[in-house]
Amino acid sequence: MDKGIYCLVFWNPACTIKVGALGPVTFREGWHIYVGSALGSGGLARLGRHVSLSRAKDRTPKWHVDYLSTSPRCSLLYTVHAVTEERLECRLAGALGDPSVPSFGCSDCRCNSHLFWREIDPHREITEAFRSLGLDPVTTTIMSP
Repeated sequence: MDKGIYCLVFWNPACTIKVGALGPVTFREGWHIYVGSALGSGGLARLGRHVSLSRAKDRTPKWHVDYLSTSPRCSLLYTVHAVTEERLECRLAGALGDPSVPSFGCSDCRCNSHLFWREIDPHREITEAFRSLGLDPVTTTIMSP
């Protein structure tokens, strides 16, 4: 299985969701971009787990992003991924910058966040960020907005 990095792109109304040890997190209405790594043994098959969680809604969350995936308030609209064996997820997160949700999804690195907020669809910005790292992004639509 190919390894790589990815973004999960959610849309949600303004809401507050309890996110594990982070506790209640307030999310603005709009688009949220989660940056993740798929460098483990399962590789990019990890995207299938995220899609499955977003459809099941009744499964127990394990990671910060799982709380978005399983929330009835959040809709996973599409994913963007690229094949790489390099640890580039923090550089991708840095390329997306602010505004972000502090401390979200980055407990294993020194980043401020791996979850970012946008008022409008960030697809173009995401693909440009991948390309700035020399990667060829692939988009998969999960559901229409």
